[in-house]
Amino acid sequence: MIVLHHLNNSRSQRVLWLLEELGLDYEIIKHRRDPETNLAPPDLVQVHPLGKLPVIRDGALVLAESGAIIEYLLERYGGGRLVPPPGTPERVRYQYFMHYAEGSAMPVLLLKVVFDQIETAKVPFFIRPLTRGLAGRVKQVLVQPQLERHLDFMEAELGDSPWFAGEQMTAADLQMSFPVQAAAARAGLDGSRPRLMAWLDRIQSRPAYLRSIERGGPYQL
Repeated sequence: MIVLHHLNNSRSQRVLWLLEELGLDYEIIKHRRDPETNLAPPDLVQVHPLGKLPVIRDGALVLAESGAIIEYLLERYGGGRLVPPPGTPERVRYQYFMHYAEGSAMPVLLLKVVFDQIETAKVPFFIRPLTRGLAGRVKQVLVQPQLERHLDFMEAELGDSPWFAGEQMTAADLQMSFPVQAAAARAGLDGSRPRLMAWLDRIQSRPAYLRSIERGGPYQL
């Protein structure tokens, strides 16, 4: 049986959702973030040397990285589901967004989170103006313009179809769920980009997605 090591409020929600979409039998082992630091527990190095989740175990295989896990599960158990046929334009878009989610969208969102934390960090009063000023300036000049560009790009890419790879939902939509949800929670994504918000409504109302929340617990970014 597949075993999923699941960390709350993390990328492993995508893997949990995929397991439900495919209707696979699996065991879930839950790990919790530190409520003060929001960091993953240090004992995760016993699960994987990098101390990060998600991680699945399938027989002798232990595999990390949500994108790699998604591809593995689809190749072994998907039976062609959630992947467009080879040689089609939809397959090209699928491959693009499978990589775009972590390669382009997430880095700028992570920068936003980091500099938000620097801006509000508890530091000695005499350097507080410096840290807040520096963080605010970096966000204004570097981070926010890039965020806007990416959100505009994603909004435009949903202009011709309801899903990122075409008329049917694919695993690219699972992969894109984390950055878009993070943008809605932390980076100002709202009703001014109605296609993205409608896409979020579609994924979050799917029965398999709702089952994954029920199985994994509250999911808040």
